[in-house]
Amino acid sequence: MQKTRGGSVSVRRLGLAVAALALAAGVEAADKAGTDETCIKRGERLNLESIWIRDPFVLPVPETGWYYLYGTASDFSGTAPLLCYRSRDLQTWSGPIPIFTPPEGFWGEVQFWAPEVHRWKGKYYLFATFAKRNNAARGTHICVAESPEGPFVPLGDGPQTPRDWLALDGTLYTDAEGKPWMVFCHEWLQTTDGEICAVPLSDDLSRAAGESRLLFRASEAPWVNDRPDKVTDGPFLHRTVSGALLMLWSSFGHDGLYKLGIARSATGKLEGPWIHEKTPLVANDGGHGMLFRDFSDRLMACFHQPNRHPSIPRIVPAREEKNTIRLEWPLPESSRPSDKKTAP
Repeated sequence: MQKTRGGSVSVRRLGLAVAALALAAGVEAADKAGTDETCIKRGERLNLESIWIRDPFVLPVPETGWYYLYGTASDFSGTAPLLCYRSRDLQTWSGPIPIFTPPEGFWGEVQFWAPEVHRWKGKYYLFATFAKRNNAARGTHICVAESPEGPFVPLGDGPQTPRDWLALDGTLYTDAEGKPWMVFCHEWLQTTDGEICAVPLSDDLSRAAGESRLLFRASEAPWVNDRPDKVTDGPFLHRTVSGALLMLWSSFGHDGLYKLGIARSATGKLEGPWIHEKTPLVANDGGHGMLFRDFSDRLMACFHQPNRHPSIPRIVPAREEKNTIRLEWPLPESSRPSDKKTAP
């Protein structure tokens, strides 16, 4: 979930210093929603253009007829809460709904990022990134609730990603045997060449059930920039009707813009090896994407764009085609959202 990556050393250090000084304010910040301080939009009839969030994730709940949209506050300060909006039609949204209040003594202090909510064995599980001040630790911590609206309660006393790693953007994957995994990013801040990794989870998702394993590095994708620091962001797994296992993930391209790429497992299994498409699915400063099916069973893609404030969630019809994904933009290419500025 990172807004600015791969820039000069001084810029990166400044960004880390700002992030390290920010405090996560939970529901308190939600009370300030709609102010200039948080840039959070409130309302009962909001369209996507007016919802300023990053790292969007959509959860359809057919039993209630609600779509839930989760995301990170677009100002990127880490001081605002994890956000949730809901809609009947993917067009008009209401919210935000506060879904998580840090309990007393919670290890995460700043950078509340990239919330995803998954259904697992009758409950709802929030996968979200948290960090300690001064970049002392960052990881994905899984939380549980009875409702997609929370309130979510942390499982265990720390993240399910390795505690000595700087990790982020965890997502749930279930293998062919029905066993749960977390797929996540091991950050370029520790590895230089960012990594996508996976760790098996216990059946109740409360803890890692084995060692983490490397799936691939950012440099393996031909479209990723040539700088030494290479980002990995926002993995999401999708099994096609034909049985292909795809992964959406993001990084910065040769032009400096944020992009959403696709990788395919050559074996159809999580361990890969992973083969990267030569061109990104979204190349014009959009990324951190996911796929879902609407209530009519149509495949939809969701990602944020542009990769700077204000980031806006885009929801675009998609289709499976020859073991890959194609977007069905409703507008001609010349009219699609774009951002010609390079990443800072």
